[in-house]
Amino acid sequence: MHIVVGITGASGAIYAWRFLEVLKERGIDVSIIITNPAQEIFELELSKKPEDVLSMAKQHYDIDDFSSPLASGSYQFDAMVIVPCSMASVGAIASGNSRNLLLRAADICLKEGRPLIIVTRETPLNSIHLENLLKLSRMGAAIIPASPGFYHKPKTILDLVDFIIGRILLRLGLKQDLFNPWGKDLS
Repeated sequence: MHIVVGITGASGAIYAWRFLEVLKERGIDVSIIITNPAQEIFELELSKKPEDVLSMAKQHYDIDDFSSPLASGSYQFDAMVIVPCSMASVGAIASGNSRNLLLRAADICLKEGRPLIIVTRETPLNSIHLENLLKLSRMGAAIIPASPGFYHKPKTILDLVDFIIGRILLRLGLKQDLFNPWGKDLS
């Protein structure tokens, strides 16, 4: 499996970092595209430098690299997860704006019928955000707000993060063991 991980400048770098850790642990092929604001957020929220993030994948591409294979619909990858996804990126994708490689790869997912998972972190949402998310949902994107559940009785921040990562894995058709599903005690 080859997953493209897009990382935008929304708060929530911990979700991207943990998702990359889990994919690496599972030996899943990952390509990273990270925006410049996201690089700043990683430093602010997790004290991680861009090279730390990029080292989590076999390949990474510059945000403006339109010569990347990811810029072509004929290049095969299985899915794209944008985690976290800013509302600016949501709006650009919803309007078909492909001004950078991350947006272009998302557009390819939509036009080629590949899974596109958008992990939003913004709150509160205004009507424009909601309309753009609805538009993306109607186009086939899966919207997973970074809103963890509590039925699994989380004890740490990592438990809350793992709930969201587990939901992403399930949406990708992968098994997850990061949280106990509703009604199931895994301990």
